[in-house]
Amino acid sequence: MIRELPKLGSDWDILKQEMLSRGSNDAKWREGKTAVYVFNAGEDVLEVQKQAYTLYMSENGLGPLAFPSLKQMEEEVLGMGLSLLHGDENSSGCMTSGGTDSITMAIKTARDFARANNTLKGNANIVVPFSAHPAFDKASMLMDIEVRRVPVGKDLLADVQAMATQVDGNTIMLVGSAPCFPYGLTDPIEALGALAVERKLWLHVDACVGGYIAPFVRMNGEHIAPFDFQVDGVHSISADLHKYGYCAKGASTVLFRHRDLQQYMSFDCADWPGGRMVTPTLAGTRPGGAISAAWAVMNYLGQAGYRAKHKLVTDARSTIEQGVKALGFEILGQPQLGLVAFSHPGEDVYAIYKQMYNKGWFTSLTTQPKALHLMLSPFHAQVTSVYLKDLEDSLELVRAGNTETITEARYS
Repeated sequence: MIRELPKLGSDWDILKQEMLSRGSNDAKWREGKTAVYVFNAGEDVLEVQKQAYTLYMSENGLGPLAFPSLKQMEEEVLGMGLSLLHGDENSSGCMTSGGTDSITMAIKTARDFARANNTLKGNANIVVPFSAHPAFDKASMLMDIEVRRVPVGKDLLADVQAMATQVDGNTIMLVGSAPCFPYGLTDPIEALGALAVERKLWLHVDACVGGYIAPFVRMNGEHIAPFDFQVDGVHSISADLHKYGYCAKGASTVLFRHRDLQQYMSFDCADWPGGRMVTPTLAGTRPGGAISAAWAVMNYLGQAGYRAKHKLVTDARSTIEQGVKALGFEILGQPQLGLVAFSHPGEDVYAIYKQMYNKGWFTSLTTQPKALHLMLSPFHAQVTSVYLKDLEDSLELVRAGNTETITEARYS
């Protein structure tokens, strides 16, 4: 991996062409053939992202005194997020670099809250459904916290009664997803909230995927069960702006029911020669561009823009659901937002995935059960017929004996 820095620099035009050439074999997300990693809301939104990001790309959100503009934009972004997720005048939050960052800070906050209130007597643990994101494991590994993953029910949702049996005196957090990534299904947050209130526990809702789409799908007329601060017992929520908020990476939010809880998140150190250092999240430097782009996109789209974009998403999902059912696939659960997973009772879906990959599609998979998985964007409404035709052809290739497959589903 050792590579000597060039002795002389190169012209930007040359470098730009090389960069474009290197990306020629990347996933073709601009063509709609990628249903993971990228959220394509259209060229207009992409342009707002780019221009707003570059306006503040050199500024640092670590220094609110130096850059009060960023502080103001972050506060307004958080205010809009809290409004959508039923916060009130006592609620608060912070922007982070992504969902893992938001989840890590929520767990750290819950742990320190438990310590401060003398409710933690031994090694801390969190109780999560099997479908919860691995970010909970990563964060817990960093803080030496035990993760108790509980099998989901036959409906693939969190089994609240089974989770209750795993709670003890050192449980610092219950977790529910709205929705979970593997199945695109929202756990019974109200039931989890009732358990949290009964046992005096901190309930975190992982709405990294759903936080900035579910409110607008509800506005569009779909019945979305309460999952946010409407539910008693919910102490914190993670919601990613760079997913269905269509903001530039990396931008997420971690939100708290009451600002008194957020005080346990911050890092404050004065025991070094440089003076007092206070950071609200895991990061020190906080890219100003991610904050400014989030502010710009949210104000550019507004409620009407988000409702229109998300209707394209849910319409695309509905079209794909009907199409895959006609091909003999079975939908996992009853998804309501932008994710959908579907298995096949008679064919190897990993072999089907391989044929789709050969046709240029880069999507994702689930392992239990084995299923194809899509995380849809507004642009996908334009390519549903292409996807379904390629899926039909891939299914026929597998039935004809093309058994080439992949060995595992992974994100790396």
